[in-house]
Amino acid sequence: MNITKFAVEKYKITTVVLLSVIFGGIYAFFQMPQDEDPGFTVRTALIATYLPGASPKRIEELITDKLEKKIQEIPELDYVKSISRNGTSIIFVNIKESYKNMRPIWDNLRRKVSAAKNDLPNGVYGPYVNDDFGDVYGIIVSITADGFSYRELEKIGKEVKDEFLRIPDVAKVHLYGLQKERIFIDFNPSKIARLGLTTYQLGKLLQAQNIIIPGGSVEVGQERISLEPTGNFQTVEQIKNIIINVPKISGVIYLGDIAKIYRGYVDPAKNFIRTNGKKSIAVGISMRKGGNIVQLGKNFTKTYNQLKNAYPAGIKFHIVAYKPARVKHTVMNFMNNLLQSIAIVVLVMLLALGLRTGLLVSTLIPVTIVMTFLIMHFFNIGIDQVSLGALLIALGMLVDNAVVVSESIMVLMSEGKKPLDAALISVKELKKPLLISSLTTSSAFLPIFLAKSMVGEYTASIFKVLTISLLSSWILAMTLIPLLCVYFVKVKKKKEGEKAEDKKIYAIYHSVLNHLLRHRVAFLLFMIALLSLSIFGMRYVPKIFFPTSDNKMMKIEINLPYGTTVKKTSTVVAKIENHLIKKWKISKTKKIGVENFISFIGQGAPRYILVSMPVPNRENYAYILINVSDYKIIHKISQEMTNFIKKELPEVNSDIGGIILGPPVSHPVEVRIMGKDEEKLFKIVSSVKEKLRTIKGTKEINDDWGAKTKKIVVKINQARARRVGLTSKDIAVSLQTALSGITVTKFRKQDKLIPIVLRADKQQRNNLEKLKTINVYSQLKGFSVPLAQVADLKTVWEASRILRRNRYKTVTVYSLLKKGFTANQINQQIIPWLKKEEKKWGTGFHFEIGGTDEKSDESNKSIMAGLPIAGIIILLLLVFQFNSYRKPLLLISVVPLGIIGVVGGLLLNNSFFGFMTLLGVVSLSGIVINNANVLMDRIQIELDNGKQPQKAIIDACLRRLRPIFLTTGTTIGGLIPLWIGGGPLWQPLAIALLFGLAFATIITLGMVPVLYSLFFGIKYK
Repeated sequence: MNITKFAVEKYKITTVVLLSVIFGGIYAFFQMPQDEDPGFTVRTALIATYLPGASPKRIEELITDKLEKKIQEIPELDYVKSISRNGTSIIFVNIKESYKNMRPIWDNLRRKVSAAKNDLPNGVYGPYVNDDFGDVYGIIVSITADGFSYRELEKIGKEVKDEFLRIPDVAKVHLYGLQKERIFIDFNPSKIARLGLTTYQLGKLLQAQNIIIPGGSVEVGQERISLEPTGNFQTVEQIKNIIINVPKISGVIYLGDIAKIYRGYVDPAKNFIRTNGKKSIAVGISMRKGGNIVQLGKNFTKTYNQLKNAYPAGIKFHIVAYKPARVKHTVMNFMNNLLQSIAIVVLVMLLALGLRTGLLVSTLIPVTIVMTFLIMHFFNIGIDQVSLGALLIALGMLVDNAVVVSESIMVLMSEGKKPLDAALISVKELKKPLLISSLTTSSAFLPIFLAKSMVGEYTASIFKVLTISLLSSWILAMTLIPLLCVYFVKVKKKKEGEKAEDKKIYAIYHSVLNHLLRHRVAFLLFMIALLSLSIFGMRYVPKIFFPTSDNKMMKIEINLPYGTTVKKTSTVVAKIENHLIKKWKISKTKKIGVENFISFIGQGAPRYILVSMPVPNRENYAYILINVSDYKIIHKISQEMTNFIKKELPEVNSDIGGIILGPPVSHPVEVRIMGKDEEKLFKIVSSVKEKLRTIKGTKEINDDWGAKTKKIVVKINQARARRVGLTSKDIAVSLQTALSGITVTKFRKQDKLIPIVLRADKQQRNNLEKLKTINVYSQLKGFSVPLAQVADLKTVWEASRILRRNRYKTVTVYSLLKKGFTANQINQQIIPWLKKEEKKWGTGFHFEIGGTDEKSDESNKSIMAGLPIAGIIILLLLVFQFNSYRKPLLLISVVPLGIIGVVGGLLLNNSFFGFMTLLGVVSLSGIVINNANVLMDRIQIELDNGKQPQKAIIDACLRRLRPIFLTTGTTIGGLIPLWIGGGPLWQPLAIALLFGLAFATIITLGMVPVLYSLFFGIKYK
């Protein structure tokens, strides 16, 4: 069936189908899920294991190593890295990026971890496997309440959580910053020693009192009545009133007489949150997969406004992260760009084709877009900045088919053909080459879809959306355009003897083309020289993997020396908070600055955007998330805050700036030094740090192990201990009770279980001088002796934490960057030196480059891996079209020349070469082949019409001059809004395509005819 003839003759059916597509596409657009990013699978799981009191070395040997050995048996494993620190083992399991179905892998991981659990020492808590590491909490609300306790804040938080969980599309709600409650029993060691009591006896007494044992049941007639004896603690007063038998005084006393008993929070606190400098908790909301974040935002706002008004004065709610607003802004921004692009493309069409024809051809644009939305909805492709960006890229290209078809129909009509005959002849002539052109352009984007990497997964919708839009455009060019041309286009017939080259523009091109064909070799050498110059110029183009986002958010990461208490970290953060408020907080007199901020002290922020990487809790770390009024002020705030911290807080290592787009990277420049011997490892690390300090552009150079920390080793004299009847366990339990406290039982309050902690009073706990005089109790015999009698105390220095990668001790030396420098520039200087030095290190020691360059290389390699497949598909398509080897090779040979325009555009715009720029270059190659293909096909048609080769080349170029100019003009016009308003993510891609295409027109109209004449040995006379 001839689809064009059917569409024209059965125009009523065609009209109904088109209207159905239009309304269906509009409906689909409003039903499609909307999000900031298309998302990607986070292939990382976290395994946490706890052994209180154990040193990093013991954690590494007894827990981390045993678990890692089992984890390495997983076949899908990419690499495993671990942190062993006091009392805690944290293992990150990273799966290869080629795997997408994670559930079976995580199930296998759990089995491996469970199998290794039997090899772990007694007293271990865990291991706990967290495979929800990738959950994004796009909405974060903090709650401050002056004068309210954490207990009251927790109650409010739980009520708010329950309300948020009722919102459609909400998957999870998590509370942050809650303080764990404890019932503390603080005793004076000397006092209970005088009474002849031990902590062991007190613990047993509490356990025996605080139990729930069923009392059985009795039969009374035909009834069975259960007995429930009381015993568990109901109030703190009951604990105070526990009676203790004291043999020495021949009487009894109450527990409250010899200990201070009260309800409080973990002391000292391990982590907490402040908002705008005030005590707070935070509520994180995660959206379900496939949800609409904009609709979620609307529903959230209703609930949020109700909650704000439901609580008394003093309780304030603050939105500190709000993804729906960012998504709405992104979608609106792209929709504005899309409308601007449509307007520019339509204007180009009107100027080039005239009012009537221009309007007719322009109808293809909105119809193709809504048809694309309809098909996207069918394939579950959502609305996000990547899919909308793909539409903007496609916008200029999707009119190419319509321009070529309408141009051909108009030319035939001007030559005297009837409209229907002109339409049928044109479609028959162009159907195959235009389909091949659309498929070759689409194939150029195929490596993005095939890339087995996180970034490839992130940008995969570019290929999908472009393919859908280009094929939709081809279908409409075969049906809608002929229909409109037949019924609405009116063309004046050409006067007898009138030639295209009689028009001025054609005459100029004809003259230039004649000149090029006369000097083919010189022109070819000139182009090769230009290409060489461009390749040389690439060294002056900065290499940046992903830029900083234009979101109105920034962060301050604080790192203090390892071993720093959370109390000290809190004090440092308070100084930074006060400066932020004083210098940058928006007020009645200050309209531009910081709107609000939230500080996570002793912990990292939750994953509030997809590309952020949560940091495991540690006391020397803090993360401040700041919302500003305008992203343009971020750099100014960053510079000022950096100077303030350097001047006022020199001990702080800080990272201040906007949010980096792309895969999460801890630091831009990273060098991993790996080996077994810790002492030698740090000698190498010192030399690497010294080298980095000599390289211009580096700052804040440090390593992730940090300085060694002090530890007091209690060296038990076993002979003396046995002589007085003490065991090592007696000494360990006594020390833990006196200093940290031990949990002896739990206090039940409604649905809460609060541990009851027995510990020495504050004077004893924090007094290092009294350490030797701590009484060590025999847990069974009841007597005590001072610690100094059975042990010696020795101060030693040890690593605060031990980091490993694939079971090798790994120290990562990192550096931040000064303004105007890139990670690639630093690595180009450090890598040759490292390769030279590595030869001196000896067996078992090696280095790896991490940071942004590592992620960039991984992503670029994943794209490059798909290029051969795309190249083979394009070659097969071209061979199928031309039934020739030389013609496809000719088309492919012009592709590298597109880089000339790309490099020129990047240098002119002071832009950079990153991952998105690479995508622009890849897509440019498809468009260059597309344009050249249309010209080559016309040359073949002219030859088939019996013309001499020289005449066929010139006539084909003249015939295709307007369509090529039009398609290039519309594509460039469609990219202008993306160039101007696409932001840091899309601007480099738009520059690469826009300037590359501008130069590609010269390649198509000049280089292709020249190469054709050379490839086929056609001599020009």
